[in-house]
Amino acid sequence: MHSVSNSGSIVGFKVSGNNNRGNCNGRKPLVKVTHRSRVVMGSVPAVKVLAQPKVVRGDHGYVLEDVPHLTDYISHLPTYPNPLQDHPAYAVVKQYFVDTDDTIAQKIVVHANSPRGTHFRRAGPRQKVYFKSDDVHACIVTCGGLCPGLNTVIREIVGSLHDMYGVTRIEGIEGGYKGFYSRNTISLTPKVVNGIHKRGGTIIGTSRGGYDNKKIVNSIEDRGINQVYIIGGDGTQKGASAIYEEVRRRGLNVAVVGIPKTIDNDIPVIDQSFGFDTAVEEAQRAINAAHVEAESNENCIGLVKLMGRNSGFIAMHATLASRDVDCCLIPESSFYLEGPGGLFEYIEKRIKENGHMVIVVAEGAGQDLVAESLRTNDDKDASGNKLLNDVGLWLSQKIKGHFKKQTEMEINLKYIDPTYMIRAVPSNASDNVYCTLLAQSAVHGAMAGYTGFTVGPVHGRECYLPFYRITEKQNKVVITDRMWARMLSSTNQPSFINTKDIIESDMDEAPPTQLQDDRVVDNGFVTKETTVC
Repeated sequence: MHSVSNSGSIVGFKVSGNNNRGNCNGRKPLVKVTHRSRVVMGSVPAVKVLAQPKVVRGDHGYVLEDVPHLTDYISHLPTYPNPLQDHPAYAVVKQYFVDTDDTIAQKIVVHANSPRGTHFRRAGPRQKVYFKSDDVHACIVTCGGLCPGLNTVIREIVGSLHDMYGVTRIEGIEGGYKGFYSRNTISLTPKVVNGIHKRGGTIIGTSRGGYDNKKIVNSIEDRGINQVYIIGGDGTQKGASAIYEEVRRRGLNVAVVGIPKTIDNDIPVIDQSFGFDTAVEEAQRAINAAHVEAESNENCIGLVKLMGRNSGFIAMHATLASRDVDCCLIPESSFYLEGPGGLFEYIEKRIKENGHMVIVVAEGAGQDLVAESLRTNDDKDASGNKLLNDVGLWLSQKIKGHFKKQTEMEINLKYIDPTYMIRAVPSNASDNVYCTLLAQSAVHGAMAGYTGFTVGPVHGRECYLPFYRITEKQNKVVITDRMWARMLSSTNQPSFINTKDIIESDMDEAPPTQLQDDRVVDNGFVTKETTVC
């Protein structure tokens, strides 16, 4: 079997160039290293941008989607013993450091004859580090919308750098990406961040937009920063990837690390995003309030709008946890209002049976119906996201209008929108522990010289993931999956589903093109393989 070093290189094998591909002097190729070039489309002609993550192939269909390392483009970097080997807290740990060959499988449900499949590098401390503690100058930036756990991640990055590795120069970039070139920095020490995990929001501020790659990297270079921790959603992580590419192009000894943040849980590959547990828990309060109102008034409907721009995970999980919800509407499952099997018919049936009803709707659900009804434009916010119409307010007006005109049934409707209240709360105990693991894993990776990666759990194990794996698509509820079926059985609502929805859902879940050929296109990536003998 092959061996992979901490730097991401392959130990004991020679990497041949393109001119010698497939020529192993008569020996069978053992491992193939795949370099992926990303085709970037936009207003300018398509260009190839080198995507530094490497794909390492082994026996029995083993594939490692590796992450970049500083030694990939800076030669002869010195290494130092990891300070953790003398840390009293780790004295009781049986094995201080992660083994160089440790990887985590992306899929754990397999058949007897299945190939080993895709793996990711396991996160954790390494025996050797590529930064002296006194030389580290780290910065942290938060971008995008608020999410429970932001302050916890900040606190734990600072704590991990200071308490584990003895780093003393840590700065917070104020106000998101634009803070790199337009705002002052905040000195972050253990004393400054002590207790901030008990507060919502982010102590260093956040914003949407303001991204200027050249200005940001200029600021990083001018300030002498050599570790950058970027906390944000998929758009922010795309920006982080571009920052890494520019840092690499300039040959800077700077580790760029992403920590994925989205309250909607729409980051792919990882088990879930931080803040999601808290959001589901807080959503229960709104649902409980809606249920109390509905149950206490005659023919009353409690309507709750929850977060979920493109993914309905919060609405689905909150509905499953509550068991008081009669109908859950999410972006992935279209619905219609009038006619047989429509929402109005179901509402009337439910109220006649129970005398009340609770509806949960994700903010991105039914946007096609709202846009058609209101004839709105496709405006976008500073992050480039399409501005959503208020589906909750629109739906409440439609329901009231229908029952006023079409039936003799008089209804009450209570509309609750807890969106910003949920975003602003501090993270719960579960998310606090999760944020700690994310922050520590990020710091271990940066100190070990890894760069151009993001961190997250895959099947309960923290991993280092290439940026492209979390930015190439969004995680969405699969409406042909068991979890959605469980939700439908809980509410007893119509599925509102048709053949087209099933086909599109199955297409969304189709696995990406396997990298079996010498040159294939996978989600906009052009792949070329190099044989390792």
